[in-house]
Amino acid sequence: MSTDTPYRAIFCDLRTDRTIDILPLRDVSIDDYIGKPGALSGTIPIPDSAIAARVARIEEGRTSVYLERGGDLWWGGIIWTSTLQSSERGVVSLSIQAATFDSYAGRRRIREDITIPPYMEQVQAAEELWRRMQASEGGDIGVTFGPPVMTDRYRTASWRDGDETLYSEAIEFLASGEHGFEYYISVFRDPVSGARTRLLRLGSPRIHTGVTDLVLDRPGAILSYSFPRDATRGGTTARARGASANTNQAEESRPVYSPEQVAQDLITGGWPRIDLSSDHNEVAGKSVLTSLAKAELARARGAVVIPAITIRLGGVVPPTLLGRTTRLRITDEWFPEGLDARYRIVGVKVTPPERGRPDTAELYLEEV
Repeated sequence: MSTDTPYRAIFCDLRTDRTIDILPLRDVSIDDYIGKPGALSGTIPIPDSAIAARVARIEEGRTSVYLERGGDLWWGGIIWTSTLQSSERGVVSLSIQAATFDSYAGRRRIREDITIPPYMEQVQAAEELWRRMQASEGGDIGVTFGPPVMTDRYRTASWRDGDETLYSEAIEFLASGEHGFEYYISVFRDPVSGARTRLLRLGSPRIHTGVTDLVLDRPGAILSYSFPRDATRGGTTARARGASANTNQAEESRPVYSPEQVAQDLITGGWPRIDLSSDHNEVAGKSVLTSLAKAELARARGAVVIPAITIRLGGVVPPTLLGRTTRLRITDEWFPEGLDARYRIVGVKVTPPERGRPDTAELYLEEV
């Protein structure tokens, strides 16, 4: 980032959130998504030995980084890798790669017997997994929890010590069923204390942020847009396969599988059969597999469409975008009568300004 950028990078101790340093960061790119970790990449210039001594305090796996814009936190996560490099001209720098705080669940494995009872709601089960993950010595990274989300959706599950199941896999299993839920970790400053906060956000079946639509226009704040349609990622039937139910080692081992789920309305309407299939080796129950197959078909009916727009950042755009509903108004050659439609933001990629490049964000959308 150049000296006139509206952003600053704050480096902290992962477990205590104690500020280590504030350092310049060039060639920055950040993204964040609902349901999967986002990423940050950037380069710290090292012009002299004094800066080198400060940069040396960054330790991969135990240092977090926040990107702040105008006093608001726009991104936060864990530095997992770095590369110290020197150019042919002797210019030294450290490139870093970080992932949002939910990536921590992908670095932790379940090493105790855990059973989710039938009376526990599925979002409470996901929160319970995070509590257990942070309860072990050295495991607390300061992720907090908001008011309980009541869904009347229940899910039984169990994991055994020794299976080495990733916590991220267990949470995704809970979230991916029919009538599942969404999650991500939001970072912001507490409005009272000003302390940095890492909050696990859960929503069933969807996360919704804000009470009013974010109105974006082209011509206007929208710089460009794309509406890709991909039938190779979609389908009109789905089946989920699970673990083998065979306990007789002398017989052929065959996986349990769900009944075929069919989008009959699409078939009747003229679509061909296009088959989706997924494997869930930790699942042995046919009813659970059926729920997973239904959920997959619901997410990928026909052709998958993930619209994206690139906007110019300004005072009208808030820092908390994931889950927010936006109203797009586009008038051009393709939409001569004007498009006026509502979408939900499910992914964000921010590119800070640098060398004359404007401050922009690419928003990934789904129809409301």
